[in-house]
Amino acid sequence: MRLKRHPQDIRVMRLYSTHQKSICDHFLRLDNRSRRARFCGTISDDRVLEYAQSIFRGDSIVCGASVDSQLRGIVELRGVFHPWRSNTEAAFSVEPDWQNIGIGDALFERIFALAQNRGVRTIHMICMKENSRMRHLATKHNAMLRSNHDTVDAVLYPYWPTPASVVAEIVGETSGYAHRLFE
Repeated sequence: MRLKRHPQDIRVMRLYSTHQKSICDHFLRLDNRSRRARFCGTISDDRVLEYAQSIFRGDSIVCGASVDSQLRGIVELRGVFHPWRSNTEAAFSVEPDWQNIGIGDALFERIFALAQNRGVRTIHMICMKENSRMRHLATKHNAMLRSNHDTVDAVLYPYWPTPASVVAEIVGETSGYAHRLFE
């Protein structure tokens, strides 16, 4: 029996190295199909853990979506802190039992505002052709899609920061901090 899940129960916050165990646990809870969608191929538990341990490289921002204080989705924006940060890549994962309730959408909106506020010009998202959820999410947010042999490349253009994107980041960071403080 599936529990009733609601979008209002989702908390999106920026993740840091103190969340490393939760990130590893999240990646390990992904089934084979979800891992294939996230990593564009089959990947072992050892490789997943190795990747999770290096997720906080110097050029990444990572955000997570939690429900009932349990991490259920992650988005990583890579290439943000390069001196020439015009091109970045976003990668998403949402646990199978938690899909279709708005986690991907919430993560997308947060990472888009973060990218916009940092002057990112282009966000690339690469997904397997069979990943209809990711293609839908990209299309919903006005991405330009290009189909290759086995993958689809979605490209977004955040442009310049706006008052709305700055407020979205401030509110998101403040609520994430407050939630962690009272957890």
